Amino acid sequence: MKNFNKYIQHFITITKHKYYVGIECFKRGLYWQGIVHDLSKYSVTEFFASAAYFQGDRSSIEAEKEEKGYSLAWLNHKAKNKHHWMYWTDREDGEEFAVPMPKKYIIEMLCDFIGAGKVYNPKGWTTKEPLQYYEKTKHTMLLHEDTRVIFERMLRDLATIDNLST
Repeated sequence: MKNFNKYIQHFITITKHKYYVGIECFKRGLYWQGIVHDLSKYSVTEFFASAAYFQGDRSSIEAEKEEKGYSLAWLNHKAKNKHHWMYWTDREDGEEFAVPMPKKYIIEMLCDFIGAGKVYNPKGWTTKEPLQYYEKTKHTMLLHEDTRVIFERMLRDLATIDNLST
């Protein structure tokens, strides 16, 4: 019964995330992206692996990586979802490089940051949180310079919004 509860809790968590991202996408005119965002999380490949590592207060992907050194759920997810910066990287002659993300996916990435923050930090979330998270993790992100400029501007603009209006 304990394991079954993890599956229910994981389903609730990813559905909340999808809901929050959907709202943010709709606010920005990305209706289709708001509807189809992260549908792969409900696939067999992602759902069962992620549910098995469900934490509640952080991504189950990280827990799976800590134990196994990789996550099959994550490998599937980043390959199927264009709002992840990793989707927009390539490799040639041993060099990894980023290509520019289309703006609609940069916007969806912003919405994804917002949705993740609202799910994993519901009481402490503010419009400044996505920028703070980015500042802590940007050294790990291989973004094309044009993408980085646009994304950072969006994060700074969001951080200046009064939290009562979000």
